[in-house]
Amino acid sequence: MKTKDITVKKGHPIKHTLSDKIFLTINWIVLTLFLIVIAYPLIFVITASFSSGTSIMSLSLLPQNPSLTGYETVFKYKDIWTGYGNSLIYMVCGTVVSLIVTTMCAYPLSRPDFKGRGPIMVMCMVTMYFSGGLIPTYLTIRELGLLQTRWSVILPGAMSVYNMIVMRTYMRNSIPLELLECSQLDGCGNIRYLMSIVLPLSGPIMAVIGLYYAVGHWNAYFDAMIYLSGSRKLYPLSLILREILVQNDANIDNLDIESLMALEERRNVMKYAVIVVSCLPVMILYPFVQKYFVKGVMIGAVKG
Repeated sequence: MKTKDITVKKGHPIKHTLSDKIFLTINWIVLTLFLIVIAYPLIFVITASFSSGTSIMSLSLLPQNPSLTGYETVFKYKDIWTGYGNSLIYMVCGTVVSLIVTTMCAYPLSRPDFKGRGPIMVMCMVTMYFSGGLIPTYLTIRELGLLQTRWSVILPGAMSVYNMIVMRTYMRNSIPLELLECSQLDGCGNIRYLMSIVLPLSGPIMAVIGLYYAVGHWNAYFDAMIYLSGSRKLYPLSLILREILVQNDANIDNLDIESLMALEERRNVMKYAVIVVSCLPVMILYPFVQKYFVKGVMIGAVKG
């Protein structure tokens, strides 16, 4: 049976059937609901951070009695800029280290001629489900002399096995083996092939994985809380912001009702201001790598 090719002339809209129209209508409704569910909390947090404490409970998307009290309280804290600087260091250095380690592991495992990739892959997969535990990890960090140093925050989470699998799959499925054979005929070694061919062609997945690592390092606080307990000057922003909220919870036993209400209003505003302050760098970073998301995630997400 022969089938006719359906061609659409330029300037002529596609005619949808009734089932297509029903599907598109339901699709738009579902997507609109998802947009409302996701966008409303984000807009509300930003709005609430610029509102007065008494106006937060209105749940309005417009600032009520606009005020900068929350931001003034947060930025008056003397260590806030130190925390910002430390978090930027952890995010930049940690992302670079993580990308290097992940690439060094993903590239050999993507090569079909690499002997022993099966057992190595199994060992990597085991670490996704089992860990040494907090105490053994702490003792290891101590024996390596990394306590009270920045490396204790950067190195323990240097590689995510999931990200490594995504990168390996991207390299295996998106970079033809013919390129390797041609480069070998021209006398190109493995390192030169990686640096000159594989990495330039892996820009989308590198951007996506780099953003994942950057967000993870920016939001990380547990390792710093455990390994930097004696070096407050190395605290990331997350721990500094936690101190601000904790200090506002302390010493409230001797306050009268009016003072407690005023303190509670200030705490509510500060919570939203702290959220905005901590998320701002990541929100600025997202638009620059957004164009790589669709290609990098869709191609690298099929694991095998």
